[in-house]
Amino acid sequence: MKKIIFTDKAPAPIGPYNQAVLFGNMLYTSGQIALHPLTMKLVLDDIETETKQVMENMKAVLEAADMTFDNVVKTTIFIMDMGDFVRINAVYGSYFDENTAPARETVQVAGLPKGVNVEISMVAVK
Repeated sequence: MKKIIFTDKAPAPIGPYNQAVLFGNMLYTSGQIALHPLTMKLVLDDIETETKQVMENMKAVLEAADMTFDNVVKTTIFIMDMGDFVRINAVYGSYFDENTAPARETVQVAGLPKGVNVEISMVAVK
């Protein structure tokens, strides 16, 4: 049976989806963008700050499911400009232990919601 995961410490969904769904011991998150959860305003100062907000939003969703980044087994990173990859990767990497980091793909896309530069989704296991 699936359980809907919601926290007010991450941005509320802006469409017909949930922040995450727990099914058995598997957590499937929706993509997070750099919306500040309290103001619902975008944090787009620079790519590092934007990526940090995305990861902090994801951290809040994981915590709402009683998980941490240690539980993450797969991530998907969508970016607007592959030229930002090194800077995004540096922030992203600071949230994981390199020896136990999840599998990942990074894809450059033609557009992302609200004109952001990065969106990240995750799969985690309890």
